[in-house]
Amino acid sequence: MATATGKYLGDLRVELRHEQSGATIVTDAPVDNHGKGEAFSPTDMVGAALGACAMTIIGIYAQTHGVDVSGMEMAVNKTMSADPRRIGKLEVTFTMPKRAYSDKEKASIERAAHTCPVRMSLHPDTEQVFTFVWQD
Repeated sequence: MATATGKYLGDLRVELRHEQSGATIVTDAPVDNHGKGEAFSPTDMVGAALGACAMTIIGIYAQTHGVDVSGMEMAVNKTMSADPRRIGKLEVTFTMPKRAYSDKEKASIERAAHTCPVRMSLHPDTEQVFTFVWQD
């Protein structure tokens, strides 16, 4: 069985379906590339996937080590490059909930984020910046 399937809907929109769960998402081309920007673009999804993947890996670390990271938030900023058009830079800011994390926990959480499979799968020319905001 395929992991995901897609159907072109016209007007630069694609409906994607996650086959195991049946969840769907529609993508749209961005305004700067002939689209309407009314949904995630495929490159937006890459940035969102990077942030979500890192948060998941942090969650696995936290679950394994009894550390509470619930309420953690992230924001992604994507910068496109030209010639060829591609994602040039992804900046992900993680805002951690106000808790008394030890220095060891902070370092472990940051290290865990850097091991996420999406991060490891992106082309080395795509700059990736992770910033952690600790609310001590």
